[in-house]
Amino acid sequence: MSGHEVGGGPSPTRIRVTQVASPIGRRRDQRQTLIGLGLNKIGRTRELEDTRAVRGMIAKVKHLVRVDEAG
Repeated sequence: MSGHEVGGGPSPTRIRVTQVASPIGRRRDQRQTLIGLGLNKIGRTRELEDTRAVRGMIAKVKHLVRVDEAG
């Protein structure tokens, strides 16, 4: 088996990320990270898979976002 089968396994954990602060005056890479997370306006929320890559991006802009468990 290739590991790319559809269904059968547990669904991936998801997290809800909300932008709570403006990137104005922040470094360009932080703005780009917000865009990579699908955020670019205060109050916008995205539900994302809880992966190491997403957690790394969140860590980079943790002062600009709020993270909650997806319900």
